[in-house]
Formats: sequence, structure tokens, C-alpha cells
Amino acid sequence: MNIHEYQAKAVLAKFGVPVPRGFPAMSVAEAVKGAKELGGPVWVVKAQIHAGGRGKAGGVKVVKSIEDVEKEATRILGSTLVTHQTGPKGKVVNRLYIEEGSAIEKECYLSMLVDRESSRVAIVASTEGGMDIEKVAHDTPDKIVTITVDPVANVCPHHVRRLSKALGLTGDLQKQMSPLITDLYRAFTLKDMSLLEINPLVVTKDNKLICLDAKVGFDDNALFRHPDVAALRDETEEDEKEIEASKYDLNYVALDGEIGCMVNGAGLAMATMDIIKLYGMAPANFLDVGGSATTEKVTAAFKIITSDPNVKGILVNIFGGIMKCDIIAEGVVTAVKEVGLRVPLVVRLEGTNVEKGKEIIAKSNLNVTSADDLDDAAQKIVKAVKGE
Repeated sequence: MNIHEYQAKAVLAKFGVPVPRGFPAMSVAEAVKGAKELGGPVWVVKAQIHAGGRGKAGGVKVVKSIEDVEKEATRILGSTLVTHQTGPKGKVVNRLYIEEGSAIEKECYLSMLVDRESSRVAIVASTEGGMDIEKVAHDTPDKIVTITVDPVANVCPHHVRRLSKALGLTGDLQKQMSPLITDLYRAFTLKDMSLLEINPLVVTKDNKLICLDAKVGFDDNALFRHPDVAALRDETEEDEKEIEASKYDLNYVALDGEIGCMVNGAGLAMATMDIIKLYGMAPANFLDVGGSATTEKVTAAFKIITSDPNVKGILVNIFGGIMKCDIIAEGVVTAVKEVGLRVPLVVRLEGTNVEKGKEIIAKSNLNVTSADDLDDAAQKIVKAVKGE
């Protein structure tokens, strides 16, 4: 689960992490009020959306008067920001963050994430703060330093020394790095974060370290332990179909293609999407119904797929192990009868109770095309959508 910048900074501040003062605003009036409370003389008006690249899209502006705060708040609030992370449709700005200006001397990059290879938290640092870290990693990978933290020992002095050296911080700044890294690590582990990104981490002209921006993601599977974090969820930033899928514990991610996919197992789902691309079209979604799906969940999954206006065809690809083919077949038939079938549907079933599943579909008298294997299924749905 992702949260907004102002929410992330509030969470980090509770752990003692240095962040600039600021106020969230849901209206222009609240933005002006927040700016007056901060007192100036410099303010930053920030759009709050779940995407990076806000500054390049005009969603972050530094101003030097209350009048300009009002002007920029009026411009940004309600506008649609299109960044490299939002896709061409962009995201509507429903919230602002009015923050005190900072006198920046130097910008760095710092992040924490789960390194599954080492089963540890990895800390990534770079002197190239404020930039697209993906571009830095591609063009100048030598400017990125990664260390991992032993969960038994936690953050140690040698971690601080190495990170400080990588960022070119000495003297008092290195001393400030010790509590900063320790507090960020505590926040990351105690709140079950999956990503914590500070970009940029700045050195101010008065020689202070401040987290000028913060992006935080949480492990969805651990939210039951953190009702305070779950309460921060902003559903307006999420795809409606993904929200509906989460109600049924379905692993669904909306994509930009034309062929809807219903598959069991993440690996098989990825392979299904790959082969659709191989034959010249693109998947409209990633959807893993899992190994314990019921007829109700399968029906819900089918309805979610058909609710996408971009879907021009549907491919159901099931390899029955724990998940039985007849359950999938019953769910598909139920859903089609409820919502109708306006696009081509290809079904490939294999595994447990496959004959029962095929029989259910055959007796349904629905316009469904059967496939022998994944390759056959992909070719059939692509041809059907193309009208070949």
C-alpha cells in the first residue's frame, strides 16, 4: 500500500526523522491558511499523488508570497498531472502539501527496501539526489552504493561510515547520519515497509540533514498489524478494478492492453502475458485467482475483467492443481450468464478435474472457444480479437 508524501513524513517524524514543517491542504483556502502558519518567507506548493516525477510535470512549485501560494494552489488543485509513472491518462490532484522552503546546499539519494536474495533490508545511497535513480543506475552505476543490514545486529557504526563516505559527508554531517539511518531503519522494520525512499536527502546551507521528500510503501500482508497505517489509504489514487479485486483477495493489476487474462499462479500469469505479447497484442491485466478460489471469487474476477472498456477479448488459462478446473468453469459460466459476453472468450483448462470443467463449459451453450494448450489459446484469442 502506498501513501502520500505528507503522510509518509508524518510517519517518519514520529520516529525522530528530520523533515521540513508542512501542512496538507484539500482546498485553496487550507493551502493559504497553512502557508500563513508556516510564516515563510519561502514556501513549496506540492501536488500529492501516488507517482514520481511531479516536479517535471509542474506539480511542485517554490513561491515567495502568500499570493503566489494561492495562485499555484488554484492552478494545481484539481488539475491532471501526467508523469512517467502515471501513464498517459495522468492523475487528478485532490490534495496539496504546503511546506516550508529549505536552503539547499547539496542533494543526495537514500532508500531502503527488502533484498530477497540476502533476506535483509538493503540501504541504497547515491550522491545523485533529486534525479531519476533508474537513469543514474543505468548511466553511472558506480555512483550507487548498496549495503545490507543484518537483522540481528541492526544498523552499526560501520554502516554509517560507509554510507557517509559514499555521500561525501564528513564531520558533523556524519554524526547526524547515525541517528538518521537508525531512525529510518526502525521506521522501516517496525512499520513493515516494503519501500522507503528519500529523494532528495539534502544538506542545508546551515549544515543540517533533512529528508526533503519521502516515498513510502507498506507490505499489504502486514497491514492487519497497523490499523493506523491502513487508515492512511487513499482509494482515489487506486484503480477501481484493483480495489474491487482486493475485496475478494484477488491479485489484480490493471494494464493498458486489449486482452483480459484470468490465470491461476503468478508464474503462469506472467507466461500468459508474455505469449500474448509474442503474438502481437498486449494483456489488459495481470490476474492471479490463486489456488483457493471459489466460484464466487472466479465470478468476481470475470466481472472485473469485463468492466474494463479496453478489453476486446478474454483468455482464461488454468492449470489445475490445488485449484480445480470445474470450479473455474462454474465461475466463468455463472459470470457470463450474469454480465453477458460481448467479446471473444478462449478457455484453456488442464489438470485436476479438467474433464468436468470442459463438460461444464460445453453444456453451458455459451460462445466459448476451447484451447488445447497455452500456445493454442494465445493464438486463438489474438486471432479472434483481430477478427482473423
